[in-house]
Amino acid sequence: MPERRWVDGVRLALTTFTVLPVRAGRVDRPAAGPAMVLAPVVGALLGLLAGAVVMLAARLDAPALVAGGLAVAVGALLTRGLHLDGLADTADGLGSYRRGDEALAVMRRPEVGAFGVVALVVVLLLQAAALPALPAPLAGAATALATGRLAATWACRRGVPAARPDGLGALVAGTVGRPALAVLTVAVAALSVLAVEERRWQGPLAVVAGLAVALLLVRHAVRRLGGINGDVLGAAIEVATTVVLVGLVLG
Repeated sequence: MPERRWVDGVRLALTTFTVLPVRAGRVDRPAAGPAMVLAPVVGALLGLLAGAVVMLAARLDAPALVAGGLAVAVGALLTRGLHLDGLADTADGLGSYRRGDEALAVMRRPEVGAFGVVALVVVLLLQAAALPALPAPLAGAATALATGRLAATWACRRGVPAARPDGLGALVAGTVGRPALAVLTVAVAALSVLAVEERRWQGPLAVVAGLAVALLLVRHAVRRLGGINGDVLGAAIEVATTVVLVGLVLG
């Protein structure tokens, strides 16, 4: 039943992208499509919480970087740090200049290499510095985190293969159709208009830039790895989120 598929998709989206104690439903490709379509919605909700943390910290006279660091920390706790882990693993895998199974083997190693450490430091620093500088913290953080998850949704569009026959990538690769992508992109771009005060075009431009950079990363990963996996999706999320945050505070 279509209704059951969407109920399972909601549960899968929440259990995949948050630590909320939601009872798991079906974990299969029919549920994966709705889950990836709903990913930007989950991102927007997480963004509202991050923006609220920034505003509360500001009311308590916390320094800006402390406020941003607290918001980033809360986000990492609510997502188990999975996307950050994916960013580090992807940076190590692509930085190894190996291809296919050899690069995937690097990404599966438990230790974090130099490329992963640098990627984490840069992304976390930019996010922590940008969050308190947002003109509209609630709308800005919601836009950035929704765009991050939208980048993962785009990475799961039909025609993009999985890097391995198992794992998250195999579950979600190719499950999202282009009509859903168009609707979601327009919705996030519309939300971004509320994230800026004067130059309304800056919000949609930041969204487009974030998606473009993340999808270039995904394209490169597909060439090197043979497809997407959970780590690549996590990297796309963090890269798109960071680019949008920076784009919203420039100027």
